[in-house]
Amino acid sequence: MGGQAGAAGSRRVSLWVAVALLAVLAMTVLYVFIPRHANLASFDPKAMGQLETAMWRHYYEKRYVALARDLYDTARLEQGFSPWDSVRIAFAAASAAGTFQPTTSRSAAEKALPSLETYFGLLARAAPVKVDVGDAARTELAWWQARREAVPPEEYGLMIARVTSLLYGVSGEDVQRAGILRAQAMDYRDAHGTNMTEGDWATIAEALQRSYAMLKAALTKAQ
Repeated sequence: MGGQAGAAGSRRVSLWVAVALLAVLAMTVLYVFIPRHANLASFDPKAMGQLETAMWRHYYEKRYVALARDLYDTARLEQGFSPWDSVRIAFAAASAAGTFQPTTSRSAAEKALPSLETYFGLLARAAPVKVDVGDAARTELAWWQARREAVPPEEYGLMIARVTSLLYGVSGEDVQRAGILRAQAMDYRDAHGTNMTEGDWATIAEALQRSYAMLKAALTKAQ
């Protein structure tokens, strides 16, 4: 009898452990996959500037795993995407950057376009306007290439502003200034090359924070 009671007790414990594990698994699945009400305009300018600075640094150091983590944090923390969608966004963006970086011609750079289309397609779900995903991807790739071809930042900054307009549905002087400021920050990094110091990265972070503050102001005016 005692053996039977012990066996029954053991089965009950095993059952409760299994139920607990299933509950944890269910909660994990819900947390990771349940859709969130993501919003591209919900970002904090200071946090976005810091995250983008980290992205640039990791990109030039060819630390793509770290870059993907920064992209994940941007999508998850600043734009409100689900963990699963944040992973997909980070992978698509990192894949586009990794594909583009070693290319040496416009035709080769086109290989990054499918990943960019995936990236903008995911972002479009949280955009306040209907996004022409193909146009956004092509314009993004165009300014990447323009920068590589030593086009002045004041010119490709307007391409950056156009991508912003496609995603957010806003335009005007603040949006253009924000795009040009980002481009000028990129030009600053390019001018310093491999001689970037911590102070230089801090200068870039401050410029990017101002750029995102301008965009936030434009979005607030448009509401």
